[in-house]
Amino acid sequence: MATVKRIGVVGGGQMGSGIAQVATMHGVDVWLHDLDPQALSKASSSISSSIHRFVSKSHITQAKGAEALKRLRFTSNLEDFRLADFIIEAIVESEDVKKDLFVKLDKIAKSSAILASNTSSISITRLASSTSRPRQVIGMHFMNPPPVMKLIEIVRGADTSEETFAATKALAERMGKVVITSQDYSGFIVNRILMPMINEAFFALYTGVATKEDIDTGMKLGTNHPMGPLELADFIGLDVCLSIMRVLQAGLGDNKYAPCPLLVKYVDAGRLGRKRGVGVYEYHKESRSAKSSSRL
Repeated sequence: MATVKRIGVVGGGQMGSGIAQVATMHGVDVWLHDLDPQALSKASSSISSSIHRFVSKSHITQAKGAEALKRLRFTSNLEDFRLADFIIEAIVESEDVKKDLFVKLDKIAKSSAILASNTSSISITRLASSTSRPRQVIGMHFMNPPPVMKLIEIVRGADTSEETFAATKALAERMGKVVITSQDYSGFIVNRILMPMINEAFFALYTGVATKEDIDTGMKLGTNHPMGPLELADFIGLDVCLSIMRVLQAGLGDNKYAPCPLLVKYVDAGRLGRKRGVGVYEYHKESRSAKSSSRL
C-alpha cells in the first residue's frame, strides 16, 4: 500500500482528538469527525492548546506546530472520509455501536482504505465481519493520552492481511510510536494484564483491606507505578474499566475476571471518574486542572 497521506478519525473525545493531534504533528492530513458540534469545538481547542504546549516546551518548533494545525480539519459528515487512506474509530467501547459505524464506513471509504479500531478489548475479527473488507480491518490501540504515551498495540483479526498489518505498523512508527502486536484475544495484551489489577484494587477497597489512599500509595511506591490503580481507573473512566472487565469475563470464560461489585456500584451511581468529577476520588475544578498540568 502507498504511504498514508490522509486519515479520518471518528470520535472527538479525549482519545480521538489525541490520535488526530499525533497524526497531524507527524505530517498526515487529518479529518476529525464527531456528530456533536460542541465535541468538535472542544477537540479543536484542546488540540490547539496541546500543540502550543509542545511548542512552549521546545518539543516541536513553532513552524511545525502551525503546520500541524493547518493539516487538521473537522467535520460532522462521514462522507468527507471518501478520500481517506486510513480511518481510525475512537468512539464508545460498545461492540454494537462500533459495528454500526464500520458498516457505514465500509460503504463510504474507497476500496483500498484500511479501517482501524482503537478498541481496548473488543474482538477485531467480529468488527471486521460487519464489513466487506475483513482483510483491511485491524486494531490500533493507542494508550491514553495519545500525544504523550509512546505505545501502540496492533491487533490482527483472523483475516487481517500482511499488507494491512505492514501499512498500520508503518503509520504507527511514522507517528513516533513503539509497536507491540497482539493476537485477537479479549483484552489483547495491556488490558488483559492491567484491568484485573485495577479490579483487584477495587476488591481490596471493597473488602476493607486498606483505604483507597494506601492502596494507591502502596502501588506507586512499592512497584514504582506512576499512578495508583484506583487513581488510574478514575483517569480511564470507571465505565470503561467495567466494560473491559465484562468483555474479559465473557470472552475468556473465566470468573476470575468478574467485575468487583464496588466497581459496578460506582458506575451505576454515575461515579465514572475524572470526566464526571467523582469516581473513587472526588475532583474539584481547581485540583483537577492542577493534577492535569502536573502529569504533562
